[in-house]
Amino acid sequence: MSSNEETRSTAANHQNPVVAHMMTPGVVQIPGDVSVTEAASLLEREQMPCLLIKDTESCFGLMTPTDIVKKVVAQGLEPDEIEVRTIMTRPVQFIEYDRAADDASRMMMTSGVPILIVTKQDQPVGVLTARDLILAPKRCLVNIPATIRATDGSLSGPEYQATIVELSHVGALVEPSISLLPDTSVMLRFSLPSLASPLTVRGRIVSDYGRRRGAGTPSRTSAATFDIQFVDLSSTDQSTIKAWVLQHSPTSSDLY
Repeated sequence: MSSNEETRSTAANHQNPVVAHMMTPGVVQIPGDVSVTEAASLLEREQMPCLLIKDTESCFGLMTPTDIVKKVVAQGLEPDEIEVRTIMTRPVQFIEYDRAADDASRMMMTSGVPILIVTKQDQPVGVLTARDLILAPKRCLVNIPATIRATDGSLSGPEYQATIVELSHVGALVEPSISLLPDTSVMLRFSLPSLASPLTVRGRIVSDYGRRRGAGTPSRTSAATFDIQFVDLSSTDQSTIKAWVLQHSPTSSDLY
């Protein structure tokens, strides 16, 4: 292969990453009768985003820290007395390791789930989260005013001011003026500079940061920030955001 062909191949792989390149390798699987206390200890020890629960041969579920907080702690229940099968999230979405990142993004947007179990020949081999996908595309550093509204349980909640500081076609890094918990459903409204029509996007908070860390991150992100995964984004809006981000991001020659 010539030098030019190798460069083009590398660029193509960069622009079209596959699931295996972004996933967290390994899956921790437990039976459904394990107590929440035991499962929480395992989750902490293994430092995984979730546990795969195999309740029966054909019944799977996921348990995340959010499940523990919302379904056990917030309800005043005793984790020693609760089996993980009673709080696991279903259904589980599976995706093969060699599928394109865009396929995983579409699956998450369609199903509304923030975690996929990655398989190889139908055997679990890794975990792919919405945050993995959000960080995978080249995100554009921006300073776009927005409003954000929590939509859990109601669509009539108050709107709060926010600033989008990083943007891609699958998610955004946002500085809000309020505190929201991970896994909260939100509505984000903003206008892309140079485009007339405003966008209203549904999303889910994937993670929050007391302080944003990372080389090259603008100082304005030192405040609290949220990673938001876009959900149910129309193909038109996704194409609009993707085209705008590509136009305002560094050129491919700047990446190599």
